[in-house]
Amino acid sequence: MSLPFVQLGEICDLFNGFAFKSADYVDVSNTLSCRMSNIRPGGIFNIDYNARYLPDSFAEKYDQFLLKDGDVVIAMTDLADAPKILGVPTVIETNGRNILLNQRVGKLAIKDSSKVYFPYLQKALNSPKVRSVYKRFAAGGLQVNLGKKDLLSVSIPLPTLEEQKKIADILGAADSVRLKDQQLVEHYTLLGQSLFLEMFGDPVSNTKGWDIKQLKDLSIKIHSGSTPKGGSKVYVDKGIALLRSQNVWKNKLVLNNAVYIDDETHNKMRKSSLKNRDILMTKTGRINTENSSLGRAAMFLGEDDSANVNGHVYLIRLQKNILNEFVLFILTTNEYREYIRSVCVGGIDKRQINKDHLEKFPIIYPPVELQNKFTEQLQLIEIQKKQAQENLEKSEALFNSLLQRAFKGELTESKAA
Repeated sequence: MSLPFVQLGEICDLFNGFAFKSADYVDVSNTLSCRMSNIRPGGIFNIDYNARYLPDSFAEKYDQFLLKDGDVVIAMTDLADAPKILGVPTVIETNGRNILLNQRVGKLAIKDSSKVYFPYLQKALNSPKVRSVYKRFAAGGLQVNLGKKDLLSVSIPLPTLEEQKKIADILGAADSVRLKDQQLVEHYTLLGQSLFLEMFGDPVSNTKGWDIKQLKDLSIKIHSGSTPKGGSKVYVDKGIALLRSQNVWKNKLVLNNAVYIDDETHNKMRKSSLKNRDILMTKTGRINTENSSLGRAAMFLGEDDSANVNGHVYLIRLQKNILNEFVLFILTTNEYREYIRSVCVGGIDKRQINKDHLEKFPIIYPPVELQNKFTEQLQLIEIQKKQAQENLEKSEALFNSLLQRAFKGELTESKAA
């Protein structure tokens, strides 16, 4: 059974948020800004995640952007190569606080609730087929920026209200498992961050007064890669992996989109040949999203000289007596991300970390025994997080399979049979 399709604009309208300035934010208040980072993967709303507070007077001054319980918001920007939150409708929970809609987040309003069942709409817009449409708005860049017209032009299947409720009910159980797995992954991520802050405090303001060392004093090599002569024309099907900024994520290397160079090209780039346990950090990129490409860091765990890096990635080779995991964790904290924002140079769209800045990065250096204690506990947390991540991948695969069947009109048919 094929389902009828409609454009989102036929059943919904969209209202844009306000471009609050960083200077508007205050330390704490009862008024918060609803930003893209508050929309978590899977459609979970968390206003306390990386919270930004606004003066309480703004709730009246900008009351047209004030959200209420039950309002539906949607992220308008995400990464092109790994979108997680783009276009996923998310329900607001204020818990008695003032929440103001920020720029690049839109409020989605259903025109006629007698024709659209929201739980169905949320799942329809989160389907792989619909989400793949968003990539066409990336315009070849690293980021997808949806406009109001773009989003409202997206087509979704829209059966009768009764069919929508049936589909939503069937998908509900699978979605519940998926969201629990997602929350568990986030729990372990936050647990590691909480453990670090409890033991060492803020690594930038150094609230506990630890010794401070510059990154260059902990390293034997800090070097930027280079772009091979000929660019993409020298890439080969198999050979030495050439890691680019899109391969370096927060404490994780993603190699499924790696490119390769031959031995001759690799030998010409020997200065940026990687050794096991080198730390990689992205050199250039944007800074306006949670997963901004600038300043992401991860550890290379491959064999010596089995990979290289291009000109948008730094390699940081620490001294043998330095605990790589501890330094890497510092570089990937939220606090350090804000520090990187403050020292990078360039325009709004494209920023860069200069080598001089990188070499002078301040790294807290508590007693080695404490560093070891932290990394041992972090390793246990990471084992649990890895298991939760594997479970999440399985539950997402099941959920996406059910979604595809649902929007082909197969799910309610098989249930009726």
